[in-house]
Amino acid sequence: MWMRLAALAAIAFVPCVYAQGTTPAAPLTLDDAIARVAQYHPDLRLAQAQRPVWEARCDAAGLSPPLTLGVELENALGSGDTRGFDAAEVTVTLAGVLERGGKLDARRAVAQANLDSLAPQRETARLDLMAEVARRYLAVTDARQQLRIAEIDIEQRRRAVAAARLRLQAGASPESVLLTAQAMQAQAELDRDRARQMDQSARAALSALWRQREPGFDVVTGDPLQLPALQDFAVLAEELQRTPELAVLAGERRIREAQVQLARTQARPDVSWQVGVRNSRDTRDTSLVAGFSLPLGSVRRADPEIRAAEAELALNSVERDARALQLYATLAEAHGRYLTSRLEVTRMARDVLPQLQRAENAAEKAWRAGAISYMEWAQLQAMRIDARQRQLDAAIAAQTALIELQRLTGQSMVAATDTVSTEDRR
Repeated sequence: MWMRLAALAAIAFVPCVYAQGTTPAAPLTLDDAIARVAQYHPDLRLAQAQRPVWEARCDAAGLSPPLTLGVELENALGSGDTRGFDAAEVTVTLAGVLERGGKLDARRAVAQANLDSLAPQRETARLDLMAEVARRYLAVTDARQQLRIAEIDIEQRRRAVAAARLRLQAGASPESVLLTAQAMQAQAELDRDRARQMDQSARAALSALWRQREPGFDVVTGDPLQLPALQDFAVLAEELQRTPELAVLAGERRIREAQVQLARTQARPDVSWQVGVRNSRDTRDTSLVAGFSLPLGSVRRADPEIRAAEAELALNSVERDARALQLYATLAEAHGRYLTSRLEVTRMARDVLPQLQRAENAAEKAWRAGAISYMEWAQLQAMRIDARQRQLDAAIAAQTALIELQRLTGQSMVAATDTVSTEDRR
């Protein structure tokens, strides 16, 4: 399932390399990051490491009660006729327990159910971890896109500073206009530096998942504005029934069912038997001894354990219903959040950004011609950057919801290659 998560993330992020510095580090795709985490992260090895423990317990559960060899010495080291060892009697016995009620099979069933439960636990841990890899990879993408927006802002602020300087030299505007433009350029440069720091921190957080202290790579980031269409919610809700999280609860139910059966076997008492040979030193006679014992009141003593096991089994059904409802609510919330964010990204690209681009270009020409004030042009520049930032925030929210949907269902959710058109990136 986690390979489907990688495939979906690869669709969501269209590859696009952003090099840093004059010598770019080794590129790292999302698939590479997932492969590294799958190889090195201890959470994925935890369930595998637990397997030998339960295999050993399965072997132990399959053992019958041991035979016991006993030796008894009587009528020795006493007084009178029993002085020394002249009248001693030595009895050598072999004893054992005859289990009744299917206790051996019940023990095996409990141990095997615990062993079988490791698979869905490992699958759940794998999906959770792969989703975390995708989220941290997305954080790097976010930082790169924030850097791109900041560079666009810096470029337009530089144009404003250059134009303000020319107008100041020509005596067409006061010095305050130039100082304001320079301050806004400085703010844009601050946003750029903050985005670079965010990128460095995000790459360090990503590489920490495979124990790499220094992120010696350049992430092959994608375009978060490319948002695929999803399958219908009813299809996703159906896939939710096969999620590993519910499989874990199903495994717990099998364990509790086996524990109920094991508790019921305690109502049938085991028979302890003993057979041996007795030798009398005084008479030189040898005789056979044998016996058995059967505890009483086993049904009464087993009843509390049976009731406790049955209550835990009933509790599992309640837990599964509660967890299924919680997963369904989370799926509905993530699905709605994705559609809403995708709509916002689409409308911003189609209706808002092109209009602001044209308005900002017209305002620049009008200001250079002296038809409007500098603040009107600066306000349009800020509105354009704010719109790009809002579009990016919506795209990141959509991608985060997409990752959550994939984690919940463990299935591919892309209905088609239809994606949001975001050609206006200027």
